[in-house]
Amino acid sequence: MRDEEGPLQIAPTLYAIIIFKLIKGVLACTLAVGLYFQPAEHLPAEYQNLLAAPKVQRVFLYLRIHPENKFFTRLAEQIGNLTDARLRAAAYGALLWSLFPLTEGIGLIFRVKWAGWLAIGESAFFVPVELYKLLEDFNWFMIGVTISNIVIVWYLYAFRERLFLHPQHKPLVQANAPPPASPRLGRDG
Repeated sequence: MRDEEGPLQIAPTLYAIIIFKLIKGVLACTLAVGLYFQPAEHLPAEYQNLLAAPKVQRVFLYLRIHPENKFFTRLAEQIGNLTDARLRAAAYGALLWSLFPLTEGIGLIFRVKWAGWLAIGESAFFVPVELYKLLEDFNWFMIGVTISNIVIVWYLYAFRERLFLHPQHKPLVQANAPPPASPRLGRDG
């Protein structure tokens, strides 16, 4: 049936998901490398410098994020309590986590089914967590993240048959074709 339809169709939404997954993976990997080579005692000062940077201030102003809200205050406290061992553990965790979106993105480029299911599972896994966080502390950023994950799960699941059949895949039995002859069993050979 698939051969009658021709090659896989262009899927702009899938390409946007691929780009999103790859960017997420590269950013997490970059964070992991940065954390690994960063001494823990310099982090509090660098965090304060980052928040005071003009570009960050403009982004916060545009997104209407107050840099002294509960999230950033807790983050500053956590950064102040970091040791080198905890920083290395965070770097390893970020590196391990970055492998998921990178693997998903690369698999989705090749449109293999396991990558589609991995992306569906990974995105769906975080929806309840994000909903819980929204109930705990409402903010528009989490609304956007939650909606994007729900859209990703819906799109990949709804169109999985059309999206995830590798273009080089050939069905074993074509439609309206007689079944292949079974090999003879016995001594006649």
